[in-house]
Amino acid sequence: MDFGYAHYMLTEGTKGKENPEVITPYQKKLAEAVNINDGTRILAFKNKPPTPVELVPREILSPPPQSKLSKPKRCIPQTSERTLDAPDILDDFYLNLLDWGSDNVLSIALENTVYLWNASDSSTSELVTVDEEYGPVTSVNWAQDGRHLAIGLNNSHVQIWDTSASKQLRTLKGGHRTRVGSLAWNSHILTTGGMDGKIVNNDVRVRSHIVETYRGHNQEVCGLKWSSSGHQLASGGNDNVVHIWDRSVVSSNSPTNWLHRFEEHTAAVKALALCPFQGNLLASGGGGGDHCIKLWNTHTGARLNSFDTGSQVCSLLWNKNERELLSSHGFTKNQLTLWKYPSMVKMAELNGHTSRVLYMTQSPDGCTVASAAADETLRFWNVFGNPATAGKAAPKAYSEPFAKFNRIR
Repeated sequence: MDFGYAHYMLTEGTKGKENPEVITPYQKKLAEAVNINDGTRILAFKNKPPTPVELVPREILSPPPQSKLSKPKRCIPQTSERTLDAPDILDDFYLNLLDWGSDNVLSIALENTVYLWNASDSSTSELVTVDEEYGPVTSVNWAQDGRHLAIGLNNSHVQIWDTSASKQLRTLKGGHRTRVGSLAWNSHILTTGGMDGKIVNNDVRVRSHIVETYRGHNQEVCGLKWSSSGHQLASGGNDNVVHIWDRSVVSSNSPTNWLHRFEEHTAAVKALALCPFQGNLLASGGGGGDHCIKLWNTHTGARLNSFDTGSQVCSLLWNKNERELLSSHGFTKNQLTLWKYPSMVKMAELNGHTSRVLYMTQSPDGCTVASAAADETLRFWNVFGNPATAGKAAPKAYSEPFAKFNRIR
C-alpha cells in the first residue's frame, strides 16, 4: 500500500545487492510446509493444472444421456396426410357409417352404397348398393376376421357380406322394427342397436339368430362397444343413458338386468370407447347439450372423471400405443382433440374439417385415424404415432365366426 516504498524497492532498493534477500527460518519452514520453492509466485498465471486422479470414474457418478432415459418427443402432425371425397355421406349424428377392418380395408357408407377402400394399395371398390325401399345404409361394422362385414339398413334389416368374395351371406330380420344405427361384433355374436331402443344379440351361425334382447333404453341406441374380453357390452342412447351389460348377468329371462346404468350425461351418447390397456375403463361422450367426456369403471360403476370439451362429442378413440384419448367434435371448431390420460390435458387440436366430425375409426396398427364429416370428406391423420416406431403387438387369433355357416339352410 506504500507506493513510494514499493517504487524505491523496484528501482533502487536492489542495486548493489548480489545476494538475495535474507529469508527468515520461519519463512523457510512455512514455504516447506506448503511446498513452495524459492521464487515461486502464488496466484501466478500458469498452464492449466494437471487433471486430478479420479477415485470414482465420472461415468458412474454422472446420469446417463437423456435419450436413454426417455423416448424422443413425438411430433403430432396438425394437418391430415390424405383427404378423399365422400359425397352424399349422411349428416346424421346417430349413425355409424365408417369402420376399418383388421385386413386394412376401410368401409364407408355413402347414402345407399357401401364402398371399400384398401389402405394397402389405395384401391376403391363398390361392395353393394341397396334398393331405395331398404336404404339408406345406417351402419357398418367389420367382424374381427377383417373379412365379413355387417351392414345395418333403414328398414330394420341387417345384411352380412363376405367381402373377399363380394357375396351376401344372409339377411337378419325380425330383431328391430326400425332402422339399425349401431352394430358391434363379439366373435360369432353380432349385436345390433335400433331406433326402437332394443339391443339384440344375433348368433350368425344358426337359423334362429336372435339369442338375447336387452331392454334398457327408451330411445334410439346409437352407440355399442364390446370389451376385448367379450364379457361386457357398453351401450349409449338418445335417452342420454349409458348401460353396461354383462353376459354372465343378463339373460333372456331378465333382459332389463343391466350391470350398471349411468344417467349423468345431459344429451345423446353415441361416442363410446373401451380402453385397450385397462379393460375396465370406458370413455363416453355427450352430444350438443352436454359437451362432456366422462370416464367410468365398468366393474364398480364408479365415475372416475368428467370434463367439458366445449362442443358436441361425436366419436372417441383410445390410442393403442400410448395412454391417450382422441375425440371428434361438432360446432364450432369441428376439430379432433387429443387428450393425455389420466391428466386429460389437451395435447393437440387437429383442424381441417368444415362440418361436424361424425365418424372416426383407426387402422389395425393403431397409428392412423380416419375421420368422416358432414363436409363430405374423409381425412386421414397420423395422430397416434409412426408405424415404424409403434409397439408391435402380437397378432390376435380370432375364432372364425362363420365356421359353421354352411349348416344354415
